Amino acid sequence: MEDSKKDYKSIVSSEAFPGILLLGTTILALILANTELDRYYNYILYDLKIGEEFNLHVFINDFLMAIFFLVVGCEIKREIVYGKLSNIKEASFPVLAAIGGMLVPALIFTLFNFKSGFEIGAGIPLSTDIAFAIGIFSILESKLKFSLKLFLLTLAVVDDLLSIVIIGVFYSSHIRISGIIISLILIAALFCVRFFNKRNRLYPYLILGLALWIAIFYSGIHSTLSGVILAFSIPVLHEKDRDKDLSYKIEHKFEPFSNFVILPLFAFANTGITLGGSLNLAKDYPLMIGIILGLVIGKPLGIMIFGYLGSLIGITKKPTDASWYDVLEVSILAGIGFTMSLFVSEIAFKGREIELSVSKISVLIAAVVSIILASILTFVGDRVKHKK
Repeated sequence: MEDSKKDYKSIVSSEAFPGILLLGTTILALILANTELDRYYNYILYDLKIGEEFNLHVFINDFLMAIFFLVVGCEIKREIVYGKLSNIKEASFPVLAAIGGMLVPALIFTLFNFKSGFEIGAGIPLSTDIAFAIGIFSILESKLKFSLKLFLLTLAVVDDLLSIVIIGVFYSSHIRISGIIISLILIAALFCVRFFNKRNRLYPYLILGLALWIAIFYSGIHSTLSGVILAFSIPVLHEKDRDKDLSYKIEHKFEPFSNFVILPLFAFANTGITLGGSLNLAKDYPLMIGIILGLVIGKPLGIMIFGYLGSLIGITKKPTDASWYDVLEVSILAGIGFTMSLFVSEIAFKGREIELSVSKISVLIAAVVSIILASILTFVGDRVKHKK
């Protein structure tokens, strides 16, 4: 009995467990969406509503994922202030890589879809699904360095922020200016809290953070942005003052909830893709090829080219303890587009069911191929290192 308890604890506490849990809920969602149980799956996620818009799917994607971004944002800010990203050249490396990882997929998609009628889908292969990328990274983590996790986290956050801007500029037709103005006022208030919060209390940040989430949600912009803004507004203290560090407390209080509740729910809510349907690949193959190649080849290629050129010119610097092969391994994980890619698909091909089905299946295929490629490269790289 004691041995089984120890085995259970060792499995749950392992670095790979969150990623395994994520894959398990993904498989469950795919099974439910492609069997007679799909009506229950859709009813729970979409039909149970508060008001006209707020259902369980929105709650998971917009509210719970804002908490996930809060945790990630706190970790990144700490590294920017005191850690591996405190060097401006190392901090700018994932930023420049993220830009390349968006430009090259857009170019590849456009090459295959120029004057095809699918040009509006150019935003689909641009994003990295941070939750899935980190989930798969956690499975491979024992073979990868911490600096690579930080690189992937920063790259994916920049990716998501740029994707939110692109969606707002090119895909949104219902942006509320009043919501944006209120959000800007609340952001200013958040960054002023430290000057009045002499007792170093957490609740002023959380109250204003919740108000910011509501304002951004109302504005029509993706409300997960509030999590990143809240994280960067909270002061980070040196390790010797850890007991007073609000950012550290948030990160470590919410991290288990993020890994074991938010990420599996997120996977369950977003991967129930119907694999059947009337697909016309003779007509829609440029769309499928553009998305798959954009994510599987374009993302890592853009990241590597821009990262390498930035290092060559001297404006950026890759993590000192990582090789270019290590960077490539992680860059391939950026091809897991999922949520933001599916979100753009829904907007781009609204009312075009066949094109929407093709784009969703393409995003799923690209994610599976990226996971397989990253796993192969990681295990090959690990074996080569051990032989040396």
